[in-house]
Amino acid sequence: MTVRQGYRVELAPTPAQAARLGQHAGLSRVVENFCLEKVKAALAQREAEQSYGVAAADLTPVPWSAPALERLWRAEHAGRYPWFTAEGLSSRVPKEACRVRAAGFKNFFDSRSGDREGARVGFPGWRKRRHGSRFRYDADRARPVHQRAVHLPGIGKVRTREDMTWLTSRITGGAARVIGATVKEQAGRWWLSVQIEIDRTEVNRARHAPRGAPACGIDIGVKTFATIVDDDGTVTEIHAPKPLKAALRKLRRANQDLSRKAKGAANRAKAARRVAKVHLDVAHQRADFLHKTTTTLARTERAVAVETLNVAGMTRNRRLSRALSDLGFGEFHRQLAYKADWYGAQVWAADRWFPSSRLCGDCGTVNAALTLADRTWQCGCGTVHDRDVNAARNLLTAMQQDQQVV
Repeated sequence: MTVRQGYRVELAPTPAQAARLGQHAGLSRVVENFCLEKVKAALAQREAEQSYGVAAADLTPVPWSAPALERLWRAEHAGRYPWFTAEGLSSRVPKEACRVRAAGFKNFFDSRSGDREGARVGFPGWRKRRHGSRFRYDADRARPVHQRAVHLPGIGKVRTREDMTWLTSRITGGAARVIGATVKEQAGRWWLSVQIEIDRTEVNRARHAPRGAPACGIDIGVKTFATIVDDDGTVTEIHAPKPLKAALRKLRRANQDLSRKAKGAANRAKAARRVAKVHLDVAHQRADFLHKTTTTLARTERAVAVETLNVAGMTRNRRLSRALSDLGFGEFHRQLAYKADWYGAQVWAADRWFPSSRLCGDCGTVNAALTLADRTWQCGCGTVHDRDVNAARNLLTAMQQDQQVV
């Protein structure tokens, strides 16, 4: 089973290497803005030509594609950006920056035509420093050279803070190959995300859900993150750490401290890094919880029944948006889907309008008067339901009744 996946590791650069990483991030930003400048200039030229009555076939072409943008960069960088050659920066970074910008144009047109799913994507804008520092390498230009070191073109051999034996052993054995890499800075720390193609047959077989594993229904909620009901009647509750809620006081103080610093001052930069560190810690705690939860479910359950949630619509509720965003419902479903595919489990998603909480599991009556505040309710048949347990049990029953689930 060959799949594409990511492998993220934190770098441990020296001060000189960190400065060099920052230079390459700045180069990527300059190239992306150069590409946008060329596209906007061509569009303005075409508009002027159309006003003069120039035929459509004779209008100035717009460099939408990555190869066209690369040709323009190669033709002009020597005169406009002589520091690129003088500093000896990697030529692979501009190549990938052009591809990133071309992908942004394609996403915009696909979104406008309806060929791209999800929220509407706007026309790409100018990239600024405050948008973050990151750049990409193509193919295996950036690659592990040791369990504790990676080679980055234009920078050299950079040590990592984590052991990469899992990756290096598979690359050496031919089970994996690097197809791209992204370097990103967060809160003063640098990370390398390697995109790989890997044969996961042996990995998945070793972690495959055991024979006779139970099937379950899962109700996702704000108060209790996941209420799990197995087909043997076992009920399990999983509570999320809610890292943003726990860090709100620290984040508020950090932002207040930042607001008191003069713009451009060194102390303001330090305060900004403290704010970024709080956000990074929150993101790491949430990701750790979601990965551990979804991995456990995919490895221990034969089949999982879940709700189909309109997360984007739910977050429009001002009273619940922060709590919902803190839990990461959308990421939970995404991770569960691909990990279940890895480990041989099955994920069954109910219809969005399936009344899992309102449906009485005994008589089939739908309680239309049920509100979000009602944690327990009594049906006309006399059965008293716990809202979350009832919803999870109804999802499990619906999955079992579906012909596609064995």
